[in-house]
Amino acid sequence: MASSSDHTASTAALPEPPDNGSAGARGRGRVRLRRAAVLAVPATAIAAGLIVATAQGALGVQFFISGMPFTVTATELDGTGFEQFGDLDTMTEDNPNAGDTGGQVLVITSAIKKATLTKLCQSVDLGGTNLLITAGGGDAKVTARDLTTDSTQLSGDAAFDNIEIGNDASTMNKAGVQGKKGVFGQQADTVHINNLRQTNYATTAGVFKLPGLRMRFSDSGC
Repeated sequence: MASSSDHTASTAALPEPPDNGSAGARGRGRVRLRRAAVLAVPATAIAAGLIVATAQGALGVQFFISGMPFTVTATELDGTGFEQFGDLDTMTEDNPNAGDTGGQVLVITSAIKKATLTKLCQSVDLGGTNLLITAGGGDAKVTARDLTTDSTQLSGDAAFDNIEIGNDASTMNKAGVQGKKGVFGQQADTVHINNLRQTNYATTAGVFKLPGLRMRFSDSGC
């Protein structure tokens, strides 16, 4: 699970892919379009499918993503201290998973200060089989602190307390994580999501407790 993003306040521009002649120019064009999209992520689209999460900003974690997406589901998520904003994740140079992305993936970063999840499932498609991880299916729930996720697809039934929509991502203060200046964001005191489902490229947490953890290979994913 990995991400190149260090979600702290910064005036630095989002990274450019390498210049490889005309192909590099086309890649840069795609990245510029993605940057424009980051600034215009509609609040309704974000609120329609909120998230489980990772704390790169709070922890100061930096890493390159593998470029392999993974699925995360939970029947319920409850969180205290919630933030969400757009960003770009970066792969290593010449990564075989880059395809036509230019080595960058536009993501929605979500951060939760304290979270509990019921019946957590995570799966990675390895081509012909899936690595499947489950936890929190019994009386004890999965718990996390300083949790953030970088996602490309999100769905679920969400409810918020004291939500603020349209914040500058660099001014966030509910979960202790900040994005880049001028990027659209939103935050809330609490979040509750039923039937959470997301496609992620990165997840980190300061503390992640997984009661009843089970890891195995499976013909099907989450």
